[in-house]
Amino acid sequence: MLYPSGVLAEARPPDTDQADTARLPTEGRSHPPVLLLHGFIDNRSVFVLLRRSLLRHGWRHVTALNYSPLTCDLRKAAEQLGRHIEEVCHRTGHREVDLVGHSLGGLIARYYVQRLGGADRVRTVVTLGTPHSGTRIAPVLSAHPIIRQMRPESDVIKELTLPAPGCRTHFFAFWSDLDELMVPVHAARIEHPDLNAQNVPIKGVGHLALPVHGAVAGGIRQALAGAEGAQPAAGTRESGGASVA
Repeated sequence: MLYPSGVLAEARPPDTDQADTARLPTEGRSHPPVLLLHGFIDNRSVFVLLRRSLLRHGWRHVTALNYSPLTCDLRKAAEQLGRHIEEVCHRTGHREVDLVGHSLGGLIARYYVQRLGGADRVRTVVTLGTPHSGTRIAPVLSAHPIIRQMRPESDVIKELTLPAPGCRTHFFAFWSDLDELMVPVHAARIEHPDLNAQNVPIKGVGHLALPVHGAVAGGIRQALAGAEGAQPAAGTRESGGASVA
């Protein structure tokens, strides 16, 4: 019902069956559901390997979403995401979810948390090559409004610089020195005094490879697992980088 005007849940059978999950590691058993949000002009298939990795390591509820390229406003996509999160919480019995967003998907996740009250529902946001401060590669005269919203001077990017006092969500921003769509590459870092954010540098991985790279998947699992029990602490930190040959 939400596609093509917004977000559509992945039409799949339940994440795992009881026989299979009994043999899986317990790393993610107690964690909230994970929702995966793809980038612009992409679809949920980009998360096949990451979803499989999370399920193999014990996460029970992992759902990839689709949003339509016809969606013309990032704010509307964030509203649709909020409605889907409510559905997932109702279905699974969890009060919180974790979000993993690639590129534009990460910006939608952050907007929902920071501007639409989503901090009450989202424990952790992991972003992969997301233009948190806007990217100058997005054409100024692009025919698609949502691309213009990823420019550094856009109203959406400006909104994300506004104060966010009391935001309890943990952010992990993975950024790569070889991300050809982030201009400059540091645009994929989060710089906000009110957010509990950790920037994770990745070496040797291009923009489109971030959601499918094994080393990045390992870093995502570590971020989601490490957020359990962590205490909120406003301010941005830089973690050690992952080098990929």
